[in-house]
Amino acid sequence: MRVLFVCLGNICRSPTAEGVFRRRLEERGLAGRVEVDSCGIGAWHVGKAPDPRAMEAAARRGVDLSALRARQLADGDFARFDYLLAMDHDNLAAIEARRPAECEAHVGLFLAFAGYHGRAVPDPYFGGESGFEEVLDLVEAAAGGLIAELEARLEPSS
Repeated sequence: MRVLFVCLGNICRSPTAEGVFRRRLEERGLAGRVEVDSCGIGAWHVGKAPDPRAMEAAARRGVDLSALRARQLADGDFARFDYLLAMDHDNLAAIEARRPAECEAHVGLFLAFAGYHGRAVPDPYFGGESGFEEVLDLVEAAAGGLIAELEARLEPSS
């Protein structure tokens, strides 16, 4: 199973989601069975580490984002990933605009897995520290729902 988190620049929301989700997979013993990555719609930050504010907020919750580097959504991602999860409606529209007709991946808003249908993870980039805490709260809520879905889809390990 492969999951890709997508935001605008891949330095705030999607790397936070990637880091939190990796930790949750480890806690559930699924780290070796689910591949996780993140990317951005735009290329502004390719190769850069996550925003220092995102890294600090995540670190306060025990999540290390320091090894992550931004990358842009690639055409091959549509065949490689089973889930392409957008942080907001603009990201979702950009994914859908590039989505090949033969793509069978689940494409949608990440917060749907927290029961927040139609709700977006707000971009904290131009705000204060509290925005990064809100992102973490929302990502943690949705991560649980996505884990539950993946556990139901994964065959029991032998």
